[in-house]
Parts: sequence; structure tokens; C-alpha cells
Amino acid sequence: MGAIEDVYEDLETDVEFEEFAAAVEDKVEQMGGLADEETAAMLIAHELRDEEADTIADIEPGMNEVKFLGKVTAIGDVRTFERDGDDGEGRVCNVDVADASGSVRVALWDEMAAAADEQLEVGQVLRVMGRPKEGYSGLEVSADKVEPDDDAEVDVQVLDTYRVEDLSLGASDVDLVGQVLDTDSVRTFDRDDGSEGRVANLTLGDETGRIRVTLWDEKADLATTFDAGEVVEVGDGYVRDRDGDLELHVGNRGTVEAVDADVEYVPETTPIGEVEIGQTVDIDGGVIETDPVRTFDRDDGSEGQVRNVRLKDETGEIRVALWGDKADADIDLADRVVVTDAEIGDGWQDDLEASANWRSTVTVLEDADTRAGTSETNPDAAGANTADSGLSEFADGGEATTASTSTDEASTTAAATDEDGPAKDDEGTTVDETEFTGTVVQTGDPIVLDDGQQTRQVETDASLRLGEEVTVRGPERDGTIHAADVF
Repeated sequence: MGAIEDVYEDLETDVEFEEFAAAVEDKVEQMGGLADEETAAMLIAHELRDEEADTIADIEPGMNEVKFLGKVTAIGDVRTFERDGDDGEGRVCNVDVADASGSVRVALWDEMAAAADEQLEVGQVLRVMGRPKEGYSGLEVSADKVEPDDDAEVDVQVLDTYRVEDLSLGASDVDLVGQVLDTDSVRTFDRDDGSEGRVANLTLGDETGRIRVTLWDEKADLATTFDAGEVVEVGDGYVRDRDGDLELHVGNRGTVEAVDADVEYVPETTPIGEVEIGQTVDIDGGVIETDPVRTFDRDDGSEGQVRNVRLKDETGEIRVALWGDKADADIDLADRVVVTDAEIGDGWQDDLEASANWRSTVTVLEDADTRAGTSETNPDAAGANTADSGLSEFADGGEATTASTSTDEASTTAAATDEDGPAKDDEGTTVDETEFTGTVVQTGDPIVLDDGQQTRQVETDASLRLGEEVTVRGPERDGTIHAADVF
């Protein structure tokens, strides 16, 4: 046996010997006599070994041919198509395979497609040889050879329904049920081939976390049909990486539909008083200030928009800049808001500021008890009290007065008297005085206080600040407390 044959035997390649020997001859000729046949054979063998993929994550477009091991996670339908010219009808079946490093779609053609439809099962382990390329939904491998390997083991979890914490890079054929946390508008872009693409995003959450969902082309319009708080099911999604974060993508095969299911998303938020510059955090607070939307011109000539709101929790308060579509969020004074992936930076007058950009979500909570910080979800959180709701618990100085009193006790007392005697109306009739404790959610005329259970209008000459907790006392006429005392 010659040197070329020895190298070929050690290589254990699927390349035929005749093809290998021809490549060796070409290499000798290319090198102009600088390498003999044995050296050229070793160089060719090295090049062939470079095409071996240790894991699916090693596969890259442009490789001549790769060989890898993977577990079948999904099997598509066999589709037929007309070949160019007179070559007749072709068949193709897409099969998703995965290992611990990721997932890739494998295209099986003609006889292999028919065999896949009849013989392949989800969970089988395959040895695949094929050519990588960029496909419609990302990287895919056009298979030249596929063989089941019953003795090999691949550590990949195949689930009927996923939770957010189950998602991993490369997972495909993903069905996931989640609560809509945020949506954005449809955007267009130009593809390399000159066609126009469309994309939009949803953010979904469940008990285990949250995930950004990217909807492509005809699926993009689905993002505009759902509102925050709805529960939807994603079908046939696939997981990709974006800037180090996992995203769930929905292409032409995928679906997003509203479902009747109970899903609770409870964010793990950072107390506002503990955030630091440079962090990306989730924060949760009550709205104590809102500004109108402002527009501005970007360097590229396009128009942007931003809106500032101020949130407060038991530990502090912070201004939040809502950029782009986030500026249009339906947020009012006294709303309870969760902002995720907020970037903390320097704000005005050396104050900290949170920035909510494209990656962030902005969610108004309808039920304050579902937020992080209640004793059900996080009993160790500062100020946790499942009886509290609304803004009254955000006041400086700790526990809100009204949290432990009934509505009647908080709003009405017996007729109080002072040195001048009880209060009287214009006709001289004695008027019961009202005492009410709440947080200032509106300044001006009238002032509005909120105690978490009700709001009251107040007329006073005292200067009050948004977010301040005060107690007012005075006669109540026509639904307005005319406060003689503010403390």
C-alpha cells in the first residue's frame, strides 16, 4: 500500500479514493514540486478534517461539506416542486436536528425526503453529511447523506410545549404560551436581493421569565392585533441569538394566536433606590409625573420621539425616558408600571435616569398584587404587603396610613372642632369635617389624592408636590375637601 493509500485509510472519510487521489495530484501540481505525494495527501486530509463539525454550533455557511451528529426535534411535510427545464418533479422535506450546542435545519431531497416521511421519528439520532448554506429561516444544511445511529446519544430535550426557561439557542418547532408584555410597530427593511422585508416584535412572559418574539414578513402584522395582558400561543417558533440574548422567531411556518389560558408573569425587579449607573435592570413603580411626548431630529435626518415619566417605589424614585414606540405607551398618573431591561445612566442635575429602548418592555399592571414585591411572589422585598395597592405605599416614611384602616376610617371622622367651633356651611348648618390621607397624583386645580382605594379632590392653598403623601382635614362640599389643615 502506498503513501496516499495509508493517509486515505487513516482519514476515515466518505470521499471516494479516486476523488481523494485526484485532489492529491492537483495539490502536487499546484505546489510546483515543493511537496511530494505523501505531503500533498496529508495536506488534503487536513483540509477534509477541517470540514468536520464537532458540534452544530461549529457549522458555518461556506463550508464545502460538514459531518455532524444530531437529534431530530421536528419533521416537516414533504413538499413537491417543479425542477427547471425537463428535469421533472422534485421533493424536499425539512428536518430540524439539534445537539447541546444548537439546532440546524436539514433539507432532505427526493428519495431521502420520501424515506424521512416514512421512517424518521422525532427523538432519533442522525449522522448527517451535507453542504451548509444560508436558508430562508437561517442556516441550513442540504443533505448528501443521512444515516440513523441507534447507539449514539445526544443530550437534547424535546418538549411538546416550552416555557421561557426551557428555550435554548437553536431550538426549533417551539410551542410556547405566554402573556403579552409589550408590542411594537411593523418595520420594513431592504434585503440583499433587493426585496423588502417586514418585521415586528412582541415580548411574552410566563412564570419562568420573558422572551422577545420576532415576527417576520406576513407574520409581522400579528404584533398589532394583540394588547398587553393578553395570553397568546406561539407555534413552530425557532430560537436565535441577538446581541447575546435569546429571541424566539416566527417565520412563514409559525403562528401566533390568542388563547384562553391563565399565565402569570412576575418580574424580578430591582428596588429603585439600589440601581447604579451602567446597570441594565427591571424596575417597578408608581407613576408620579408624566411629561408630553417630544420629537427630535436624528443625525440621519429621521424623526425620533421620547417621553419622560417618573416612577417611585418604597426605596426611591427615578425618571424613565421612553424612546421610540415606547413613548406612545398608555401611561397615566397613579398607574403601576414595570419597565424591563432599562439602562441606568446619568440624568439631569446629576440624578440617575433609566432609559427604555428597543429591547425594553413597558407594562402597566392592572392588579398591583401581581407585581414583584408582594408577599406572595417575593416576601423579602422591601415594603411587601399584599394588602397594599395603588400609590399610597410609595410615600416617604414607610407604611401608608390607609393600608391598615377601612375606607370609612380613612375618609370620614366625627365632626372635629377647634377654638372657633364646628365648621358650618353658608346657611349656618354644621358640616362634618373629613380627614383623608393619600398620595398627590395631580397638582393644580383641583389637587387629587389617591390612597390606593379611592381618589379625592382637595382645595387648598398649600404647595404640594407630586408623589408626596399628605393628610388633609376640612369640610367636604360637592365632592371636594376644602382643607383647612394639611400635614
